[in-house]
Amino acid sequence: MESGQISDYGFLADGRTAALVDTSGSVNWWCPGRFDAPSVFGRLLDDDAGHWSIRPEGDFSVERCYLDNTLVLRTVFHTPQGDVALTDALAFEPGSRGHDIGMRSPQVLVRNVQGLSGAVPMRVHYRPRFEYGRTIAYLVERDDMLEAIAGAARLRFRSDVRLTTGDGEAAATFTVRAGTTHNFALGYAPTYDAPLPEVPDADQTIADTVAGWQSWASEHAYQGLYADQVRRSGLVVQGMTYRPSGAVVASVTTSLPEMLGGDRNYDYRYVWVRDFSHTLRALWRSACFDEVRRQFTWLGRAMGRVDDRPVPIMYGVLGERDLTEHRLDQLGGYHDSPPVVIGNDAWQQRQSDIYGATMDAAWLMRDKLEPFDPDVYHLLRVLADQAERDWKLPDAGMWEERGVQHHHVSSKVECWVALDRAVRFGDRLGDPQDLARWTAARDEVRAAVLQRGWSDRLQSYTGIFDSDELDASVLVMPLVGFLRADDPRMRATVRAVEQRLSHNGLLRRWDGDPAGFVICSFWLVSCLALGGERRRAHELFRALAGRVNDLGLFAEQIDTSTGEQLGNFPQAFSHIGLINAAGVLSDVELDPMLRECGMPPAHFTPTRSG
Repeated sequence: MESGQISDYGFLADGRTAALVDTSGSVNWWCPGRFDAPSVFGRLLDDDAGHWSIRPEGDFSVERCYLDNTLVLRTVFHTPQGDVALTDALAFEPGSRGHDIGMRSPQVLVRNVQGLSGAVPMRVHYRPRFEYGRTIAYLVERDDMLEAIAGAARLRFRSDVRLTTGDGEAAATFTVRAGTTHNFALGYAPTYDAPLPEVPDADQTIADTVAGWQSWASEHAYQGLYADQVRRSGLVVQGMTYRPSGAVVASVTTSLPEMLGGDRNYDYRYVWVRDFSHTLRALWRSACFDEVRRQFTWLGRAMGRVDDRPVPIMYGVLGERDLTEHRLDQLGGYHDSPPVVIGNDAWQQRQSDIYGATMDAAWLMRDKLEPFDPDVYHLLRVLADQAERDWKLPDAGMWEERGVQHHHVSSKVECWVALDRAVRFGDRLGDPQDLARWTAARDEVRAAVLQRGWSDRLQSYTGIFDSDELDASVLVMPLVGFLRADDPRMRATVRAVEQRLSHNGLLRRWDGDPAGFVICSFWLVSCLALGGERRRAHELFRALAGRVNDLGLFAEQIDTSTGEQLGNFPQAFSHIGLINAAGVLSDVELDPMLRECGMPPAHFTPTRSG
């Protein structure tokens, strides 16, 4: 029983990296050290790139769940001989609780096998492959452990089942009886200048990790609608946070295709400035205030002193800028769909939406930022000036077109956002001359978008100036306060986008996009709610929220015909879209004033912080 789809995977996290476990109990993705480190288990992208499986020997069916308010995974195998539970976790540092979880995680993957009934023959197969499958390590027995060292990585494996080794792998069969348990632990450390990997007791480590996750969840009391879905998505976003810096990666995988056989296979294990305001809004919605502050601190440090130089649109988790892309030709790709790439050349693009993303985040969190530190003051002033300077230039746009630039409407709108927020900050950010410049530029951007972004033929705003091409990115216009959702042209745009780009409740980004893009579908929910179509908005939200896998996880896209999840997994943007849409639905239901305004509260009430 091998996994066939990306939705078959469960997601483990420890504040530094992530592992993916399929329904047959195989860990097929783990890049220990940090999210974008080389893998030691990479079977997700090639059968020969390493895995660690624990499964029944014969036929079985599966039920899975996360333990309450955690990312600790419990898989129950039902077999003719009996039932067995497999519990998997990436460990936290012992005793870490609340906002300390993941800060010093020990880089340990622990697995516990428990007999529930009968006597079930099981098999464990441990096959590490280093550097994305390039290197096979010798397995050496030392101190009742199996040690594997290859290049920069060292693994130590401990099991209470005796394994037979050979050819860079180890395996064993054993029988699990009702009431008995077997424990396995795998620790990672760099080969040099680091102590030996920790290999703790799996039982105790799992219990402590559960307590750590639950203590974190107890501090985040979201009170709005769809609380269960928001809490799960909040846990996922937390799991995709590199805790030492506070950066949230877009995904934990690379090269999972938007369409099998296509070439849009990208590495998403990095941090996009474009996502910044959406991420902060989701963290704010789910009451993660400490994470919000740390996110803004991280961005300021990553950008450094900007001045007049172009601002990079993405970074590594520690603020690295050079993310040059190259192919891993030794890997065949997910379901034999190459290429496999690491790095992402989008880091060199111009994307003018980053000005608005950062300024909007600052406005959202102004109560936490003011009075401005000198570096924040400088950064926000420079971003406002760059938006004033660059808004007339073409760029790669929200969807990161390669090899071509256009005048994307969403990019112009985000430049308007940057200038609008700068003007709202008033004399806290600029002198009268600055405010006059920013106001004039803001009004010029708005006039250009209203004139050149509108298509009389389509009766809709379009993706590019002076075009007749629909694009779901224009749905951000009411969400950032550029237009009211009940503005006649915005209503017409929402209708046109939904009619022409939506299928089975899933919204594609453009005509010809191979699948529905999850966050765009949630943007549609928010636009409908703000535009007064509350019943339809709730119906669409519930339908979208029901498209998660059995563990509540979203990929980036969903096939509109088959419902299959596609693209990198799990996808932070998708879960962020769910959180923010639930928040808008809650606002609209609970705040009569908002029903009259047609905009999210952060944009129509300057005295509120969110």
